[in-house]
Amino acid sequence: MINDFVNSLTINSYEFSNRGSAEYVMNQYMANSWPVVYIIKNDKINEAYIGESTNAINRMKNHLSNSERTRLNELLVIGCDKFNKSAVLDIESMLISYMDADKRYKLQNGNAGLVNHSYYQKEQYHQVFKQIWQMLLNQKYAKNPIDRLDNTDFFKYSPYKSLTVDQHNSVVEILQLMNKEEKNTIFVEGGAGTGKSVLAVYLMKLLKTDIQDHHLDETDETYTEQLRGIIELKKRYPDPKVALVVPMTSLRMTLKKVLGSVKGLSGNMVIGPTEVSREEFDILLVDEAHRLRQRKGLTGYGAFDNANRLLGFDIHEGTELDWVLKQSKNQIFFYDEGQSIKPTDVDKQRFIDLKNQHQKNVKLVSQMRVKGGMDYINFVDNLLHCRLEPGVDKFESETYELKLFDDLGEMHKALKEKEEKFGLCRMLAGYSWPWQSKGNSKAVDIEIDGQKFKWNTTHIDWINQKNAIDEIGCIHTSQGYDLNYAGIIFGNEIKYNPETKQIEIDPSQYYDSKGKQGVTNHALLKEYILNIYKTMMLRGIRGTYVYVCDEELKKYLNNTV
Repeated sequence: MINDFVNSLTINSYEFSNRGSAEYVMNQYMANSWPVVYIIKNDKINEAYIGESTNAINRMKNHLSNSERTRLNELLVIGCDKFNKSAVLDIESMLISYMDADKRYKLQNGNAGLVNHSYYQKEQYHQVFKQIWQMLLNQKYAKNPIDRLDNTDFFKYSPYKSLTVDQHNSVVEILQLMNKEEKNTIFVEGGAGTGKSVLAVYLMKLLKTDIQDHHLDETDETYTEQLRGIIELKKRYPDPKVALVVPMTSLRMTLKKVLGSVKGLSGNMVIGPTEVSREEFDILLVDEAHRLRQRKGLTGYGAFDNANRLLGFDIHEGTELDWVLKQSKNQIFFYDEGQSIKPTDVDKQRFIDLKNQHQKNVKLVSQMRVKGGMDYINFVDNLLHCRLEPGVDKFESETYELKLFDDLGEMHKALKEKEEKFGLCRMLAGYSWPWQSKGNSKAVDIEIDGQKFKWNTTHIDWINQKNAIDEIGCIHTSQGYDLNYAGIIFGNEIKYNPETKQIEIDPSQYYDSKGKQGVTNHALLKEYILNIYKTMMLRGIRGTYVYVCDEELKKYLNNTV
């Protein structure tokens, strides 16, 4: 059946100008108001615009009256006699996402209304899209194959990613809340893999896109819902001073790179919390807000104390959360209390009080990362909190691979095989071994079953380093990132007591000195460590491999995995 779709697929090239319209109005699909997807581009300035329409001739007239679009000079019309409105909306959305990630062109598109729809024969049209992409590659309109782009940060964090219905509804709700009042404190809550970072980047693009770059004649309801909200907000903030605050250095560097590659955005729009203290903003979006810091267990207090002084806070009491609240009229916090992992993180009670005070909370529940879905998410939570009945509540899935290994060498070998096939397969561990290699590059950090490894040799973008498959990453270099397969090592700081049937923590075997500094409450330290393992267990898109050091914990997991 797919051949029937592909056989009539065409990509025709025309001059994009009033002069060139004499040719493209004769295109069989455009002339008959057939649904088409189109690309308007200019290879000299490496910019493009992607769209779809059932009235493409009139749409081109609109584009020719747009000053940005007149900088483009070639029109590609993608047509097929099997296209329908749902199909071209989906193909347009995929084409925008992949061309943005491919970086052959910077896109002039806005991003309102990019929502993932279901429709008849969707899988067949996804195969058609692969053929379209191959045709674009053959004609040098694209540079990278799809499977390579799938693993890039440019694709994963693209502001042009299609939203789930859940995310779309969240965008509409956020815009409605912001349009009701002058100042807003909004929380977007969701567990790992619900797409908080993707939504944050999407909103950055939406807030910074000129109104003229949206299809003002579009009638799709999901589009117009977002468009109504952003047009209303633009009345108050035509060009809002906005920034994306990212507390974690590695993820911040990644998102700087992503935003810096998008037309209308800049890497300078991604900032650390300290930069918040230096200027005021109309809107601050705070990704991974649970990692905002207080003055506990910091490596150095100088910059932190200076920011508190600058803003008039007591150096011992002011937090990065306070800085965000003081320096912005509107704040959107992307938050998950289950991912707070160390005492430097602002106490969750502060966030609870803030949420209760403002009552503007948006929930994300759809799982975007893990192919095991909510069944796997709930299983991991129940597993780590010992709510499973061993031998009874086993995890089984046809879409997700969860496997327990008795030998670390075998797990590493299995991960390397997956790395060859999918890429982005990494080993991660709890902070259960001293970091010897920090002071001695030749030192071995972790030795198990005769296998010797170092901790991650870089803190910046370790996930994407070529040698990362032969190293072991920690929570600080993996939180916020996606992997295809994650190999998780449970160290000797986490054990299982068969008599109490509970997981227990051994602080003497936990080597993150900043992670336990000043923590006298044993239950709180246990909460941090369980959050670390849960966060790491939810990194893998396709599967998770597990190795356990403690024999009793291994027995417990073996009866549930």
